[in-house]
Amino acid sequence: MADVRIEKLYKAYGTVEVIHGVDVDIPDGQFVVLVGPSGCGKSTLLRMIAGLEGVTAGRIIIGDRVVNNLPPAERNIAMVFQNYALYPHKTVAANMGFALKMQRMPKAEIDRKVATAAEILGLQPYLARYPRELSGGQRQRVAMGRAIVREPQVFLFDEPLSNLDAKLRVQMRTEIRELHQRLSTTTVYVTHDQIEAMTMADQIVVMRDGHISQQGAPLELYDRPANVFVAGFIGSPSMNLVEGVVTRGDGAASVLANGVSLAAPDLPGLDEGRSVIYGIRPEHLLIDDSGFEATVAVVEPTGPEIHLVLRAAGRELIAVLRERQMIRPGDMIRLRPQPEMAHLFDAGTGLRIG
Repeated sequence: MADVRIEKLYKAYGTVEVIHGVDVDIPDGQFVVLVGPSGCGKSTLLRMIAGLEGVTAGRIIIGDRVVNNLPPAERNIAMVFQNYALYPHKTVAANMGFALKMQRMPKAEIDRKVATAAEILGLQPYLARYPRELSGGQRQRVAMGRAIVREPQVFLFDEPLSNLDAKLRVQMRTEIRELHQRLSTTTVYVTHDQIEAMTMADQIVVMRDGHISQQGAPLELYDRPANVFVAGFIGSPSMNLVEGVVTRGDGAASVLANGVSLAAPDLPGLDEGRSVIYGIRPEHLLIDDSGFEATVAVVEPTGPEIHLVLRAAGRELIAVLRERQMIRPGDMIRLRPQPEMAHLFDAGTGLRIG
């Protein structure tokens, strides 16, 4: 096992720069998720760690070695791809042991390592089968087994669950996390799905346009997003974000947005008239007669919760109700934000206030 350090890393294709001097510190044994929208640079960064993309400037350090100029085979990493990348004409056992065979490892040792990985992943009954005879989840386990047998210092996962259906994604999410807890191997995992990031990561690195917007523990990013982008990206449903102006009355701060007054936490620097973006998570909007009026547009029952799509403050808002209530589209209700749970961002910079 080893830690991974990325220092002032740049990547350019000709004159087009796609990674802009990022710094990431991944401690030994941690599960770190790179997350962000398509085109943010997360897969490019992963491929640079793997050695599949060259480095324009900066350093990638795995353990105590700078690996910028090392080929992938010499970096002691193992990568699991989105498309499994299995040999269709080889059995599960042969796929898992192929890299070891290329290293001219003795057959008995290969068989031992394959058997150990198959036991970890529950693949013993399928070792003689071919990839075409497996489900999507089983193929992904084979790809993971091929990585495990190499006993690498670092596991790299590039959106490994994207091709699976929703139920299988949840199952595989749990299996990958359990695998990490068992092996404690440093893991870098790329996904565009922030729910995957929240449920799997020790640390999340949120990327946007080749920059790092924020790095931290999942609940840290959820509870204290550093900027408007992270606030809107982390969380499902997304945080409600409304532009407004700070007002003060009787010493209390609020934000006036299209004629709607939103109670706000009293933070330093909230001067009267300051332009801000007011953020409130859907679960922190409460039905209360003292709140502002909102028109219900859509009611989405999920089972444990009811999601309401609303029109208020000149825009669309989302509220999440934990208790079942008889609410229909077209109803007028009143909502009160919990001020202590609100987030305020500077309208100009997008950065968190306080």
